[in-house]
Amino acid sequence: MNDKFSRARAVAYPVPAGPRERAAEYIDFLAAWLRRPRQTASVVPSSRYLARLMVRGIDAQGARVLELGGGTGVFTREILATGLPVDKLEVVEINPAFARSLRRQFPGVDVVEVPAQMIASHVTGQAGDYQTVVSGLPLLAMDKTAHVAILREAFSLLVEGGDFVQFTYSMRSPVNKDVLDTLGLKVHKVGQVVRNFPPATVFRYTRR
Repeated sequence: MNDKFSRARAVAYPVPAGPRERAAEYIDFLAAWLRRPRQTASVVPSSRYLARLMVRGIDAQGARVLELGGGTGVFTREILATGLPVDKLEVVEINPAFARSLRRQFPGVDVVEVPAQMIASHVTGQAGDYQTVVSGLPLLAMDKTAHVAILREAFSLLVEGGDFVQFTYSMRSPVNKDVLDTLGLKVHKVGQVVRNFPPATVFRYTRR
């Protein structure tokens, strides 16, 4: 095995977070929540069980992946653990402290500090270059206008058959039927994760 391939595997398959790293994630997340509770939405980061369900459909040999709301990197770590190359992942995070931490944790991953509502003009890929969007955004704290803008941007980048994966702390989809009808989308409930605090439900949005 050559050195170049060894380095690629080291980045593509990050070591799972240990107790010290998880404690730091909780502290960082709590601090972010105290500063901007509506933007952060939870006092604790998502669990690895939720992260694994969120990334379950990613094809490591497929098109690019976009993550919205990278936070402390819980989903980012699991996305890379699928074997997806680092240069095929972009993470959107508008919290500067989280963005700096993501760059330190995941060298080679492009971290973009712009609102999700305008991401299409700031990512590396073009329309149709992305297989999936993994969203950790607090959609329940946003209004319909924001939902339309975010989903429209995301689906402008997705391949035909691509999906937008979102979790929520509700049993119901955080995006209502009016928004789905406006954008020509449908929703499928992927599953619920009780080993998360609070328990979370994962939804998958696709074109009709």
